[in-house]
Amino acid sequence: MIELTPSSVQEVKRLLKQEQKEDWGLRLGVKGGGCSGLTYTLAFDEKAGPVDSVFDFEGVKVFCDPKSYLFLNGMTLDFSDELLTGGFKFVNPNAKKSCSCGTSFSA
Repeated sequence: MIELTPSSVQEVKRLLKQEQKEDWGLRLGVKGGGCSGLTYTLAFDEKAGPVDSVFDFEGVKVFCDPKSYLFLNGMTLDFSDELLTGGFKFVNPNAKKSCSCGTSFSA
């Protein structure tokens, strides 16, 4: 299961509205790269793929492909609007090591 905190749900809703894509969803994923080996990805997507895991948080749809879900199952996406350290934060119990910027990890 992937979780979104209330603050991340509100921010995703705000961004979808800003982009005029309120009926789209948020795609969470993982790709190779970054200083720790794997990098988190966030993007808006019009619809889920045929084998995606799909979650709903207060009307925000979240899509995740099966390969990424292996690394993201149990992860929580949080959001902070702090000036210096704000933004989306991945709280991932599967990450054995993370880089200092928080955007890449190793499992």
